[in-house]
Amino acid sequence: MDGLEAGWSLAKERYEQLCGNPERPILSPQDLFWKPSLLTNQIQHQLTIEMDSRKSVTGDALVLSANSAHPMGGGADLNRDPIARYLTQNPAKRNLVVTSSAGRREITLSLLLERGLNPTQVQSWSEFIAKSPPLAITVGELTEGLLLPKIDLRVVTAQQLGIEKPRQQTRRRRSARHPDAIIRELIDLQVGAPVIHEEYGVGRYRGLENLVVDGIMTEFLQIEYSGGDKLYVPVHSLHLVSRYTGTAPELAPLHRLGSDQWTKAKRKAAHQVRDTAAELLNLYAQRAAKRGTAFPLLEDAYQQFASQFLFEETDDQLEAIQHVLNDLQAEQSMDRIICGDVGFGKTEVALRAAFTAIHAGYQVAVLVPTTLLAQQHHRTFSDRFASWAANVELLSRFRNNSDTKNVLSGLSDGSVDIVIGTHKLLQGKTKFKRLGLVIIDEEHRFGVRQKEQLKRLRAEVDTLTMTATPIPRTLNMSLGGLRDLSLITTPPADRISVKTFVSEWNGQLIREAVLREIRRGGQIYFVHNRIESIERIAEKVRKLVPEAQMKVAHGQMSARDLEGIMLDFYHQRFNLLLCSTIIESGIDIPSANTIIINQADRLGLAQLHQLRGRVGRSYHQAYAYFFAPPRRALTADALKRLETIEALEPLGSGFTLATHDLEIRGAGELLGEEQSGQIQAIGFALYNEFLAKAVNSLRTGKEPDLLDPYSYMLEVDLGLAALIPDDYMPDVHMRLVQYKRIASADSQHALRELQVEFIDRFGLLPPATHTLFEITRLRLLAQQLGVVKIQAGPSDGHIRFGEHSTIDPLTLLSLVEDEPENYRLDGPFKLRFEWDQESGKNRVEALEAILARLGAHETR
Repeated sequence: MDGLEAGWSLAKERYEQLCGNPERPILSPQDLFWKPSLLTNQIQHQLTIEMDSRKSVTGDALVLSANSAHPMGGGADLNRDPIARYLTQNPAKRNLVVTSSAGRREITLSLLLERGLNPTQVQSWSEFIAKSPPLAITVGELTEGLLLPKIDLRVVTAQQLGIEKPRQQTRRRRSARHPDAIIRELIDLQVGAPVIHEEYGVGRYRGLENLVVDGIMTEFLQIEYSGGDKLYVPVHSLHLVSRYTGTAPELAPLHRLGSDQWTKAKRKAAHQVRDTAAELLNLYAQRAAKRGTAFPLLEDAYQQFASQFLFEETDDQLEAIQHVLNDLQAEQSMDRIICGDVGFGKTEVALRAAFTAIHAGYQVAVLVPTTLLAQQHHRTFSDRFASWAANVELLSRFRNNSDTKNVLSGLSDGSVDIVIGTHKLLQGKTKFKRLGLVIIDEEHRFGVRQKEQLKRLRAEVDTLTMTATPIPRTLNMSLGGLRDLSLITTPPADRISVKTFVSEWNGQLIREAVLREIRRGGQIYFVHNRIESIERIAEKVRKLVPEAQMKVAHGQMSARDLEGIMLDFYHQRFNLLLCSTIIESGIDIPSANTIIINQADRLGLAQLHQLRGRVGRSYHQAYAYFFAPPRRALTADALKRLETIEALEPLGSGFTLATHDLEIRGAGELLGEEQSGQIQAIGFALYNEFLAKAVNSLRTGKEPDLLDPYSYMLEVDLGLAALIPDDYMPDVHMRLVQYKRIASADSQHALRELQVEFIDRFGLLPPATHTLFEITRLRLLAQQLGVVKIQAGPSDGHIRFGEHSTIDPLTLLSLVEDEPENYRLDGPFKLRFEWDQESGKNRVEALEAILARLGAHETR
């Protein structure tokens, strides 16, 4: 009770301090919180209800609990239809299927109905007991099935039927995104932003609009082109539309509808891409010819080392680790980038790579841009390798001449296994006895001369680069295939995104932010990156917040003084560190959860993101404040950087942020100036798609045909309403994002997972939205066969094939000969059919059956 009263008094005190500011009106504590006495009564009442509910457990529920030690048969054999095996072989008198969510229930229900099983939907255990059907389905939290012989009941989970994965794993996987998809998505698209339609070129997005076409309501994405012409793209064709990336949005090269501008730009880019692809393949061949080191993996020792990691790995962290292990065991030298936000587990990937290398008898060099980061990594590596007899050393300006000499000697005679250092590692004096792996943290922080030395290293040994925000050139090279890329976009458990604010200098706001952090026992970074005026800013902060214990640190201090201040801050001997950007990389202090950055307009986008990553390293809510001059005094690029850093607040946004840096700074040069110009002409996403197609074609010995319209154009018109109604999803931008996700689904599994997510987030699908999913499913089936158009109405329709269709002509002729009254050929590329399919559902199912006969593809 004393704690509640103290908190109430503090809230009232802060309200009295801040309530007089008309620019920032706030609510009183009485309007926001319960008074301590009322809160105490509520807590006691809740405890009473909980106690009463425990007394009223039914006998049937106790039976379930008592018999839960009898699981059903372990994992399902997915090669033999597990649904049939569990539900039709030796069924109990009563069978209950349990799914983890409403979306899973709907998918499971449709699969059961396909097999002739018609379960009763029940909402609760009591409803199931009351109705007592032979087969029922419900939603609940259950990881294993139950067999209850006394009441002749079997409970089966959707996991056992092979329909869903364990829920925790499913939830984590949703966060992972493919790098190319991040660029193509429309998540942050604003009205007026440039977009690319693959057939018509670059225009500006003007919103979504509902139009009635042939008596059917359809939603369209509106794109405005040069000269004011407008294109309306049906929402089920949004796979043809992507965000334009390659230069600043206002400089995007808008095209004119009906002209040959876009065709010429694509043709020119296609020719250049073909040459770039050939050069890339030549580089691949050179890399493959240069034999690297295949490190053996000592499985038992590795598993023991991995088990010492104190946290649970995220799925994409495990995937990145596996990528690196595969690279290390291959004979070709590794050149992989690990891209992940600060605190997302990149260092653990590096630790496991280092373990693999030193246990194969090789040395590891960890190259970092700052002395502070070198110290941080030295402490981390030393702790993890403490029980493995590995000699971990540090090489930086914090070491005296004698220590440096000993480290260099140990590297040359092989007694030092792992060395962590700054650019000192690249000096001519540094000689390794058997260097096998170089780990580079934030490569873009090194100068031109150091990067040239890194290039030479990369050609000789395995290289692993870690970054939170790859610079445009690095991003370009990785997506172009020159360097391998692994993304870690899933935050660790319980991590909360940093709340971000952009403002002009505001003394009251600074005082409020600092005091809030101090009162909860935390620490604050205050960044001012001009050393000549840092003491003047320190004096202003002291006057604003005399309660704070503050020290000043910057890179021009002596190594001993700087190290002492950083250690004092690490051990929480003072609570406010006023510093330059020396903290940008590597400082990991979980108790520091507020950062204030002065003159933020002078810093780059990657710097701002890295600095924000210094806070939020624990489960506490963290805050970042970016102070800059008024908007009218900012340059266009500075304003874009600040708007971007404020908008991209969610965890794992570092890679997305790098793509915005690509827009602000340009795509960079991959193999020459010409390539950079083509990226600006057709956009980075389409250029990268062209490049991937060209590389794949040349690898198989074929000449790439990048301008074949049928390679991407596929139209499905069933004469049915296919949209997301605004009463189901009122937010226009949310609808746009979800339309794009549906249209961009690249597999039946991805589409099904998206449908599950829709039902779980927004409720059961309206008929028009269900049709939208069905049309997309048909399009995916048709793409496998080389179909370019499907048109079907209640009485007839046709299917048109592309020149490169995979359908066997004999299969097509057989279909026409077997049912001449229903099917006929109209030229070599069109199959016409007649039917009676008034129902939209029947129309979809009938088309699925036709496609299955033509291609013998499994339809679900």
